[in-house]
Amino acid sequence: MFQNTKCECGHQNPAGTVLCESCGKPLVEDLPLDSPLEMRYDGVARRSQKENPDIIDRVWNFFSSVKVAVWLIVITLVGAALGTIYPQESTFINLDDPAQYYKDTYGTWGQIYQALGLSRTYESWWFVGLLVMIGTSLVICSLDRVLPLYRALSKQQIRKHLTFIKRQQTVYEGTLDQDPEAWTQAFAEQLKRKRYRVAREGTALLAEKNRFSRWGPYINHIGLIVFLLAVLGRGVPAWHMDQYVSVDEGQTKQIPNTNYYVKNEKFTVEFYKDSELPDSLKGTNRAKLYETKAVLYECTAYCDDPVKDPVLTEVDRHDIRVNSPLSYKGLKLYQYNYEERIRLISVRPMLVDSKTGQSYGPFELPMSNPPLTYKVGPYTLKLNDVFPDFGMDEQNRPMTKSRDPNNPAFVFLVTGPGLSKEGEIYIYFPLPSAEDKLLEQQINASFQKSGNNTGRFSFQVGKMENVKFSQYTTYLNVRVDRAMPYIWIGAGISMIGLVMGFYWQHRRVWLRIDDGKLTLGAHTNKNTYGIRAEVAAALNKTGIAIEPKALDNRRKLS
Repeated sequence: MFQNTKCECGHQNPAGTVLCESCGKPLVEDLPLDSPLEMRYDGVARRSQKENPDIIDRVWNFFSSVKVAVWLIVITLVGAALGTIYPQESTFINLDDPAQYYKDTYGTWGQIYQALGLSRTYESWWFVGLLVMIGTSLVICSLDRVLPLYRALSKQQIRKHLTFIKRQQTVYEGTLDQDPEAWTQAFAEQLKRKRYRVAREGTALLAEKNRFSRWGPYINHIGLIVFLLAVLGRGVPAWHMDQYVSVDEGQTKQIPNTNYYVKNEKFTVEFYKDSELPDSLKGTNRAKLYETKAVLYECTAYCDDPVKDPVLTEVDRHDIRVNSPLSYKGLKLYQYNYEERIRLISVRPMLVDSKTGQSYGPFELPMSNPPLTYKVGPYTLKLNDVFPDFGMDEQNRPMTKSRDPNNPAFVFLVTGPGLSKEGEIYIYFPLPSAEDKLLEQQINASFQKSGNNTGRFSFQVGKMENVKFSQYTTYLNVRVDRAMPYIWIGAGISMIGLVMGFYWQHRRVWLRIDDGKLTLGAHTNKNTYGIRAEVAAALNKTGIAIEPKALDNRRKLS
């Protein structure tokens, strides 16, 4: 228990002070007498040492504990290591059923791993909570120590108590047979040559250098706090994105959660020749280079309008290769993979009038995001419905099996001269199989029977050049990481703090001369041999011969 009273020097110290803030006299009776004083925080009072703490103080004390901080870091490292046992869910493309995947791929342990949520470790509430607790600990640890320490170091008294001086790491006591004032001045000059800042008060002296190194650990803490905040900032959607998007040749697709669209104008792949491969790989198709000629668009109008098509403005274009992404305002598109897959991109059909034998068109009909209306000669075609992967359900009603345009079908409302005000409805299969063609005829016949059309119109593609196919599907990795610059800034600040703390040492020398008796004490937070050598050299040059080892107070006390 602390016994904090007014010091004999007249200074009133806050409760919890170990060494008088003014003269340095020990205020705690049970401090060990056989070892130098503990000078880590200059004996200042800290909030975590408060007697009779309330609930807020108890929370403060918990987070200000270095042991608690170490345990939080250890637990976080263990949790992070568990997250690396199997791949995280975020690393997969279109993982529809994670539980089934982990069970099939990694067996029972994989199933348990996924069920425990370890496949989403780095996005989990407990992992983010640990990071928040570490950041809180860094802030409170720093405030609990740095503010009292700053107050103590900024108001140092030159003439210290004899007990304070005699209980330092480096101590010299002896009789001085020279003029005290002249000798003190000469000793001060020697220390100044070693870059000490010297303050005098008669025959008392305080010399100090490299005080800035004491702030190194706290600057390191600031860097770590910035680093952690940046890592947590990755949880904000606008700050971080790591997704995959597949784009067929000729297709324009929206990048998820953004107002940007990417178009795959052309995909090319180049393979190694057999002469370029080792014997063990000859005869295999090994990709040497694959490239996506990409165009990036930004939506400027009707972005969320379900009826009108979005207005797109080109903002950038780039030939995306491995390690050569398209980069625009923090958004990066990396070439991730490709797949050889034949897909229909668009057709240019003609509207054929069986009554007159005349054809109108052709008009452009893309398989993805088709326009809602088309003007073909004197007729207007309104797109009533789209079935990307046409099929029939159990009630024999049209439906789509998937969102991919594997077997597209389009339902048009045709209006124009010679037709009723309501128009006529037709279904069209761009590239039907024999079964689909028969199904198209049956559906149009049912429309005719119900009075929705007269069977007057049909659609024909004509020449094959009116059909566009995609041979390859390219997979792009979409990344946004606005937190990364702050991660580097935090790491840089942390490194500055580490360098300050490791490569410089805070050194202080106190001395006082009382009735011809010289008492000197010196302290450093690291490298006690170095400060003993400096003090011994200064004493030797002012007429006091002594070896550095003789100044080691720990040997004397032991």
